[in-house]
Amino acid sequence: MAAVPGGVHDPSAELLTEAASAFALLASPARLHIVWLLTQGESDVTGLADRVGGALPAVSQHLAKLKLAGLVRARREGRRVVYLVDDPDIVAMVRWFMDRLAARAEAVPPARRSRGLGA
Repeated sequence: MAAVPGGVHDPSAELLTEAASAFALLASPARLHIVWLLTQGESDVTGLADRVGGALPAVSQHLAKLKLAGLVRARREGRRVVYLVDDPDIVAMVRWFMDRLAARAEAVPPARRSRGLGA
């Protein structure tokens, strides 16, 4: 990381690329919902599909991408695969971000909510 005035360091290009890839995965409402649910506790694909309202194959594909990126982990319980987020930093970041957006939404009049974060 390169130093800038004030002692703050710029992240490397590689780190920025990795972070952008992780955030891009979370840009999908379905994947963000899955990660949010997994920050609340572990689940199998059927439970996630029920909660997200998606088809099993679609939820499985989302989980495969999230797993490949290291955002979720899977473990076997007999014939059942259980998914979880076991990185406390990911749990804290997702919870903080969602709580922050929920608080912001409560403070913004409904007519302005549809414009997104920049509104």
